[in-house]
Amino acid sequence: MSTTSRPSTGGRPPVVVVMGVAGTGKTTIGPLVAEALGLPYAEGDDFHPAANVAKMSAGVPLDDQDREPWLDAIGTWAHDRAGRGGVVSSSALKRSYRDRLRAAAPGVVFLHLTGDRELIEQRMAARKGHFMPAALLDSQFAALQPLQEDETGVAVDVTGTPEEITARAVAALHRLTGAPAGC
Repeated sequence: MSTTSRPSTGGRPPVVVVMGVAGTGKTTIGPLVAEALGLPYAEGDDFHPAANVAKMSAGVPLDDQDREPWLDAIGTWAHDRAGRGGVVSSSALKRSYRDRLRAAAPGVVFLHLTGDRELIEQRMAARKGHFMPAALLDSQFAALQPLQEDETGVAVDVTGTPEEITARAVAALHRLTGAPAGC
């Protein structure tokens, strides 16, 4: 687990963006982190326009233009939660995507779920009913730009059970933000 060095949120609940490539567990870990922090959760996939879902379902990676309305919708949600806190998932793979989210919601904190490609591919193959095929995993890793030192966030490895990952994530977020336990 790594942590970038940033000031605390002043005791206010953070707005956390759970990020990472497909299959890292954003949809599993996000709600668990939100519950542990006592904050509402929003599923990032629900912010995609229908055209994006259709494109990904067909095995076609999204381009930056496709992602703009999706990122803007997530940014609006995060902005509306400022000062009250919340947790939302978003791959947020590129620095420019995270910059766009930060522009909409200054103070947002990133929780980067990281893991071995083989483990992530196994998890993707095991899940059912998701529009993102495992065939797009290579494009996700190719686009991934990990958090930089000047970005507020933590990276947490996804090895282990959802409960273990959540415990590590919540502890890292508390250390980073100074937000009270149970926000």
